[in-house]
Amino acid sequence: MTERAPAKVNLVLRVGPPGADGMHPLASLFASLDLADELTIEEAGRDEVVCPGVEGENLAARALAAFREAGGDPPPLRVGIDKRIPVAAGLGGGSADAAAVLRAAQRMSPIDEAALADVAARLGSDVPSQLRPGHAIVTGTGERVEPVSLPPMELVLVPSERGLSTADVYAELDRLRPEGPAPGATGLAQLAEGPLDALAGALHNDLEQAALSLRPELAEVLERLRGAGALGARISGSGPTAFGVFGERSAAEAAAAGFDGALVARA
Repeated sequence: MTERAPAKVNLVLRVGPPGADGMHPLASLFASLDLADELTIEEAGRDEVVCPGVEGENLAARALAAFREAGGDPPPLRVGIDKRIPVAAGLGGGSADAAAVLRAAQRMSPIDEAALADVAARLGSDVPSQLRPGHAIVTGTGERVEPVSLPPMELVLVPSERGLSTADVYAELDRLRPEGPAPGATGLAQLAEGPLDALAGALHNDLEQAALSLRPELAEVLERLRGAGALGARISGSGPTAFGVFGERSAAEAAAAGFDGALVARA
């Protein structure tokens, strides 16, 4: 079987100080994109996840192991990942892959939905929302997911050659802002329901300051996106990918032409 694993961008990301467990509570409005990895899942002699060009442990492999630990019993599986989402880019690609593996395993050997949600939450804050891909408001530490609709938009994504570690960005946030308010979802549903201009003007990311502290050169990319006509521009998630929001495909493609390696995606 095949599974698509869509990328996402955080249009609004509010992050609170870490709790006793070290996890940061968050409130986020994010857009699911048509940019997606493609996974091929087939029966094999043993569990194996193959993702050419990506080194180290893959979150998709952890997802399959965690599913079995939770009581799922699909046959041994080979998971091949055609990686189209940039790696360590703040676009949720690894989490999307992990969620896609959980969806496939669940169809083969269903476990209780609450147990599946628990597996997803333990894998990372972006995984639960990707079990059912789509635009969403996410709260808690990622486990509470409210599907929403968004106005149509085109995004120019400007990845970097070097990724950023999510853990490093959160650590930098805690250094720069040792205390902060608890995040709330106030106004996010209204933004999602409103016009694109209002949404683009309200883009926000609490992790952006930390990402720019680690990679100051990204500030120039944001300014160039705004100068190219973006209605709004931010760093996505923990970065380093910068994105700009556009109302028309032609405007997005014209802007993307000015950046090496830029991608145009639809939300």
